[in-house]
Amino acid sequence: MPDSAAMTTKDGRFGYEAAGDATRTPLVFLHGIGGAARGWRAQLDAFGNRYHAIAWDMPGYGGSQPLPVTSIPTLADALKDFLAQLGAVKPVLVGHSIGGMIVQQFLVSYPDLAGAAVLAQTTSAFGSSDGEWQRNFIDSRVGPLDRGETMVSMAPKLVQDLIGDAPSAEGIALARDCMASVKPETYRSSMQAMIGFDLRKNIADIKVPTLLLSGSKDNNAPAKTMAKMATFVKGSTYVELEGVGHLANMERPAEFNEVLADFLSTSHNLSGSSS
Repeated sequence: MPDSAAMTTKDGRFGYEAAGDATRTPLVFLHGIGGAARGWRAQLDAFGNRYHAIAWDMPGYGGSQPLPVTSIPTLADALKDFLAQLGAVKPVLVGHSIGGMIVQQFLVSYPDLAGAAVLAQTTSAFGSSDGEWQRNFIDSRVGPLDRGETMVSMAPKLVQDLIGDAPSAEGIALARDCMASVKPETYRSSMQAMIGFDLRKNIADIKVPTLLLSGSKDNNAPAKTMAKMATFVKGSTYVELEGVGHLANMERPAEFNEVLADFLSTSHNLSGSSS
């Protein structure tokens, strides 16, 4: 098998896919609410020859066991356990959407454990302080389930509402497949986990090299919000992908990979070596 070929693994509590030599710098990918480890295969293929590239199934997804209580803090704790299980020291954490929230919480709770971070199409706070926006958002996402739809029937429209201009047909097919495979109870609990998330007062404490990546057509994590967020993370890099919606790594995998590779090559000691 080629060195960079992705392998699907179930180990204890967690399912994940990985590529590359385990002696190299860990590059760990965390998917969004409608995702899965396999949603990162274009990144595992691209970076497995330089890093130990790893994509987890978030608890409750794919081969990973659900948590007794799902919240951003408990998911960050699960990430700590996952990294310890793999022996992944000073990883580069790449979190998309809710995955980016988990990365932020991890950096706040465990500031010495990560080597760098990529916050892709995410936010430091979910919705408005009065909660009405959150309730409307949750209802728009889970309401169809209450009315008898399934994740399979919902997936095409959910994904269509997330994408921007000229996405990869293969990537969008993968996005639909990932969304359709999410368990309804996991989808609900993940949505609920975001209620009350607010680290706006904490992100200034992030000390590791950090890339914030947005899409100009992303309505879930608007570019202007992410640009403002980047001003609070000292020394961070901000990149906006023109025409991209909320699923950059699947919509435009080559562009996503190019931005990530540039960040890794210009950040101190992130070359992928095991020094």
